[in-house]
Order: sequence, then structure tokens, then C-alpha cells
Amino acid sequence: MKKKNELQYAVLGLGIFGSTVAKTLSRYDCEVTVIDKDMDCVDRLVDVVTQSIQGDITDISLLRNAGLSECDIAIVAVGTHLEESILCILHLKELGVPYVIAKAKNKSYAQILMKIGADKVVRPEREIGTMIAKGLLNRNILGMIDIDDEYSVIEIQTPNAWIGCTLIDIDVRKKYGVNVLGVRNGDGKLDVTPSPNYQLSKNDHLLIISEEKKLKKLRILDL
Repeated sequence: MKKKNELQYAVLGLGIFGSTVAKTLSRYDCEVTVIDKDMDCVDRLVDVVTQSIQGDITDISLLRNAGLSECDIAIVAVGTHLEESILCILHLKELGVPYVIAKAKNKSYAQILMKIGADKVVRPEREIGTMIAKGLLNRNILGMIDIDDEYSVIEIQTPNAWIGCTLIDIDVRKKYGVNVLGVRNGDGKLDVTPSPNYQLSKNDHLLIISEEKKLKKLRILDL
């Protein structure tokens, strides 16, 4: 029985990507059903997720019997097999799953999966590679999330030149064209409404939103 106000998830395909998604959702006490044709993969998650099923994800009867018609979000994680992904997405939509995320191995696959009904397509290897490369461009960058093709949220260590300065002093919006979303102190606590007069220390991290083209301005702040 679905708990009130609790989303139900399904992960179809239990490679590294799918298994990681399923484990992470389960860690946050989400209801997760996983399906894979490889029994070894299924067995590895049997004590982790809500329901672990061995079977063919292109079999609509199996998906229906697994209760996926009650699922809120499904992740199709078999990105290298286009036919499987297509059939699975079509079946999920027929069963009434409102939001389907699909993994794709390349741009062509991604375009096809979007056209046949996927609500979102991810390319994990490409996205991770891009994130690592961007991090290498600026050693201050501790983390990055791409919001879209133009904007990213990044977490940077306080540059030496900013230590002892206030947010008003550094005026990053005017000087660098970026906006400070928050300040994380040395204890790891994030303040999303920092005072303009807050004085930055060496152990502080800044959470910043920036356009891609303006990230290069921050490279001059390398330690």
C-alpha cells in the first residue's frame, strides 16, 4: 500500500547507474521497485529496496504485475540497448507512469527516447566527464550542478584574495557576473541568506550560480 504523500519509484536495469540510483533512493527511505533480467543483480538489491524482481523489462505483463501502474517515477537504466529502452518506455507510458527518466548512450539515442515519450533523458558518462573537466579548469571548484546548457551552480573554496572581505566588498555580481546563493562555513553548515556584511574566512565555501561563459572569469581566482 502506498503511503500518503510518498512517491513510488521503479528502476529498470541494474547496471552501475541503475543500482546506484536504486540504492540512493532506498537510503532516503523511498519505496523502490527494481527489475533486471540478471538474477545476480536482482539478488544484490533484494535486502535494500522495497521490491526486487527478475524479469524482462520489455514485458508489459511483468511490469503491470509488479505494480508499476502505481509508480510515480520510473528510471529506464539500460542505455546501451535502444530497442529495450523504447519498448520499456512505451509500456510504462501505457501503464500510466507520469514521469519517465531514461538513460541514453549518445545524442541520437537521447533524441529518439524523448520523441517516443521519455520525460527526461540523461547521459551519465557525458555529464560526469563534463563536470570533471569544468572542475579542472578551476581548482577552487569543489562541486558543480548544471541547471541547463547555460547555467551551473558551483561550490568554491574562498579564494585567498577574498579572505577577510565581506560579500559587499567582493561584489561578485558586478565584477564577475555571478550570484552568491549561500555560504557554507567550516562546520559544513550552509547559510542561504548570508548578510551582505558577512566576513569570509579561509574555511568558508561559496555557493554560486553562474552562466557557463562567465565561469572563466573565476579561473583567475585559483589558489
